[in-house]
Amino acid sequence: MREIKFANNEYYHIYNRGVDEREVFCCEKDFARFIKGMREFNKIAIKAKPPAGGLALIATVEIICYCLNLNHYHFILKQLTENGIAKFMQKLGTSYTMYFNIKYDRSGSLFQGPFQAKHIDTNEYLLWLSGYVNGNAEIHKIAKAENYKWCSYQDCLGKRDGTLCNKEIILSQFKNLDEYREYVKMVMKESNKRKDLEEYFIEEI
Repeated sequence: MREIKFANNEYYHIYNRGVDEREVFCCEKDFARFIKGMREFNKIAIKAKPPAGGLALIATVEIICYCLNLNHYHFILKQLTENGIAKFMQKLGTSYTMYFNIKYDRSGSLFQGPFQAKHIDTNEYLLWLSGYVNGNAEIHKIAKAENYKWCSYQDCLGKRDGTLCNKEIILSQFKNLDEYREYVKMVMKESNKRKDLEEYFIEEI
């Protein structure tokens, strides 16, 4: 049972990897299918307030940053509704596992147990983790961070339009995009040296 208790309006680092360190994204269609799930499963129906009546759809989490690598993923999420993170991740993980198992003719768990979660309890950690997540592909020597499209970094730098992430909580704390770009470079360079932040990172791949 997960020890952490998720609280509304708090930020969390969410991550997981493939069972036996296997690849969980084998082609571009797999990445795209997972991102489609990130959009579709981030909503619940609630009873709308008068005079509207009926049901209204609201988001369960706010996605701040994400990175999908071949055998693991990272999110920074802000919980918006009660149990929002748990519900979102359960739907996302279950749906993608079913898709993957059917496509690749396999059965059983795809991810290495329940997703991992760490509470982001200071603004310093929030900023640092944004750089770590946005720069994760380059940290793991997969691709240059700015060119990696299965990540929120291109959204942050204004290289593509999109509404998947709320980047303002991060970018509002920097003078401009160039300053944030330099910050991410620093995080990528120093990430393996910051022993005080090790518990917030997934183990090295």
